[in-house]
Amino acid sequence: MHPLAFQVEARSGDARAGRFRTLHGEVRTPVFMAVGTQAAVRATPPWEVEATGVSILLGNTYHLSQRPGEALVQKLGGLHRFMGVRVPILTDSGGFQVFSLDKVQVDDDGVTFAYPVDGRRTRLTPERSMAIQQALGADIAMAFDECLPFGVDRARAEASLERTHRWEAASRLAHVRPDQSLFGIVQGASWSDLRRRSAEAVQRIGFDGYAIGGLAVGEGPDRMLGMLEATAPYLPADAPRYLMGVGRPQDLVEGVARGVDMFDCVIPTRHARTGVLYTDVGRIRITDRRYRNDAYPPDTHCDCATCTRFSRAYLHHLFRVGEILAASLATIHNLRWFVRTMDRMRASIEDGTFPAFRAELLDRYPLGAAAREDDPPLDSGPDPVAP
Repeated sequence: MHPLAFQVEARSGDARAGRFRTLHGEVRTPVFMAVGTQAAVRATPPWEVEATGVSILLGNTYHLSQRPGEALVQKLGGLHRFMGVRVPILTDSGGFQVFSLDKVQVDDDGVTFAYPVDGRRTRLTPERSMAIQQALGADIAMAFDECLPFGVDRARAEASLERTHRWEAASRLAHVRPDQSLFGIVQGASWSDLRRRSAEAVQRIGFDGYAIGGLAVGEGPDRMLGMLEATAPYLPADAPRYLMGVGRPQDLVEGVARGVDMFDCVIPTRHARTGVLYTDVGRIRITDRRYRNDAYPPDTHCDCATCTRFSRAYLHHLFRVGEILAASLATIHNLRWFVRTMDRMRASIEDGTFPAFRAELLDRYPLGAAAREDDPPLDSGPDPVAP
């Protein structure tokens, strides 16, 4: 494995500001990772993604192994050259995607399933997941684990946890690429003692970083945060902590407050494609009629390429006529907003104002707001005043 040399540079309570270095650049934490499932951030070319300040991307092992196949990506120079990106990349193990499918057969060695696109029978094991990720050549790979849906009983959770630990140990043995880091994943469903047991077991295996999986799967924000509190204190202080699949602004700041360093989610890009923008006064839906004649930038506080050039009326028009440019401009803004928010969060940890930053963000993005990615958002708060 390739050690990340993670350093914590400032603290505010359990919140941490740190950094780690990969072969493709440095990542400052806390950080939000943009999702490029199919080796692309949807509707947005890589140079525009990089211009937003995104410092690390996430690719999907499961999808890329099916199309175009890891062998082709490797032949064409690895994922960075294939995607045309210069920032670090993390690939997930494929576990979450596999276990979200129907008709998955799980045994002690791995899973068998039918690929939804063409029905092709596919087998995924810890060794196979490691082989795919090493061929893709991302900076960080993830161990193969079993992700359970919310609501399983304790007996199933315990059996799954033991299987996950065996798979992660097998992943560690199968991972031999010296220029790629490997993260372990803590599971345990909604039981605090299982979360602690998993954190301790995964540490004994030994990884470069530690992810917290199996959350944001329907358990609600209160229980999710409770499981974070039951997990993070038992993870190494000298390694990055990654909360998988979480991306609401309120969950980001609450995760950081509990010691998390890394996050990923499709929320900013998926919502952008439906006309939902994240701003310093809350979420807005740019397709609402109120923006039809609005000459202000989408977010008067934002310095992204969209907000410095275009009006709300223009974005409203693009969405109304179905112009593909609408999705691109909205994605650029949302990515930049998430980058700026994490940058400001880091700065507040460094200068001791994190509690005030946290309270202000939660005022605009309350914890009780809709948690589902596809919930139709309402406009939140008054329009910002033009400078």
